[in-house]
Amino acid sequence: MSDVESPEKDHLHLYLRRRREELLGKLDGLDEYDVRRPLVPSGTNLLGLVKHVASVELGYFGEVFGRPAELEAPWLAEGAEPDDDLWATADESREAIVDFARRAGEHVDATIRALPLDAPGSVPWWPADRREVTLHQVLVHMLSEAARHAGHADIVRELVDGRLGTGPGDPNVVPHDEAGWQAHRDRVEAAAREAGDREVGGSTT
Repeated sequence: MSDVESPEKDHLHLYLRRRREELLGKLDGLDEYDVRRPLVPSGTNLLGLVKHVASVELGYFGEVFGRPAELEAPWLAEGAEPDDDLWATADESREAIVDFARRAGEHVDATIRALPLDAPGSVPWWPADRREVTLHQVLVHMLSEAARHAGHADIVRELVDGRLGTGPGDPNVVPHDEAGWQAHRDRVEAAAREAGDREVGGSTT
């Protein structure tokens, strides 16, 4: 086995690709409004999450390892607003952002395949005392970042239309019907209220 080939690298790469595809899958079946609309005070939205994760991946597996990609992304250009990668303007099409994400993913995958886990890189936006990294470190970092944002997308998609997990048949989602989910939510709410009431009662004694 060459230095570039590694079962550990293959496993990390597989999970990163899965999180990327799951995130893209959150857009399926939604109209232009629903993929963009913010449903929490921070403005988090599905298309913005796709745009952000693709942009971050491109930076960590491109610039960090001296492999910049020739992808046009105005939201990454000098002078862009700090949060331009977290939402889509009305003039930015979903198709263009998804295409950017797929092309960024191809560049990322090529970098991962080309380098061994101990390949050195430098993260210019990290503090000087810890910016020297390896591909292994960046893979772990980016996998945790992608998983975190995939979790955000899970909640946002549920708020949009109630879809859970990766959709019907996801083995990690309990197969409740609407009444079953309502009963479950009622149990959780009742437990929360009981704990809150106990805390209030305890603080007054």
